[in-house]
Amino acid sequence: MSFISVLFALLLEQAKPLTRGNPIHAAMRAWVRWSTHSFDAGKPFHGWLAWGFAVAGPALLALLIYRLLGHFVGWSLDVLWSALVLYISLGFRQFSSHFTDIRNALANDDDARARALLANWQQIEVREMPRSAILGKVIEFSVLAAHRHVFGVLAWFSVLAAFGLGPTGAVLYRLSEFVVRYWQHQSNAHYQPVSAALQGNAQTAWTLIDWFPARATAIGFAVMGNFEEAIDGWRRYAQRTDVSNDGLVLAATAGAVNIHLPGLGLDGLAAPGASMDEFASARPWPELPHLAIVVGLVWRAVVMWIVLLALLTLARLLG
Repeated sequence: MSFISVLFALLLEQAKPLTRGNPIHAAMRAWVRWSTHSFDAGKPFHGWLAWGFAVAGPALLALLIYRLLGHFVGWSLDVLWSALVLYISLGFRQFSSHFTDIRNALANDDDARARALLANWQQIEVREMPRSAILGKVIEFSVLAAHRHVFGVLAWFSVLAAFGLGPTGAVLYRLSEFVVRYWQHQSNAHYQPVSAALQGNAQTAWTLIDWFPARATAIGFAVMGNFEEAIDGWRRYAQRTDVSNDGLVLAATAGAVNIHLPGLGLDGLAAPGASMDEFASARPWPELPHLAIVVGLVWRAVVMWIVLLALLTLARLLG
């Protein structure tokens, strides 16, 4: 019944998204702070212990509640529990407002406001950034946000739910991504010193956990966009020595909508024997209409996930 949970969670998230500073996210931050304070002693073992309590603990709790509801009450409540956890884990509307505000500023030719909004959203320096680069960065950040807040959550939820683990995957993925950002921010801001061992362990775990969802997102964008160009971009990016999950998603996105994204770098995607100028001319820099194209790509990929889950659910019922 994972399809019902996903559909209900997506509809609820669109109708009433969680606002910033909500009690659930505040409790999550408090739990991570407690785990850090209680177990981070600076050594790798303690780092894994802190990560386990911060991430694996809530995931196991979600699984325990799911199993108890299914055993003592029935399938209807464990489906609702999965939908509720998914609703908390998803975050489509948590970043879409930033995208909309920047798009509106660019549509009104107010590049200065677009730069200010982008800088406030991602805390980056954009004072000298040209319009095409602003568009490229907005697309990059929005696509990665969609991957981390939607597709990655759905990927791990779907896989573990198929093995009867309910919403465990959604909690595992969401918290794995969150603790990397949170611990880095806390350490940089000196709010709560976090050891290098803990940050390194969290980053290692996140890279492993995001390996499958990143490739699932890339495949989804390829199927829903320009398939050949997306796969070609993926292949060329994979030839680099500094391959990352985020870079792979962006490489597939750039090919799917046929644009150049500044975060990738031309050298990593150029064909063997081709000059940088030749490759640059093959992929145009983003223009304002590309924002709508990317939005359409993301929504088509969401629909693809829903249809795929519906078919899998139907196959299980008929089988």
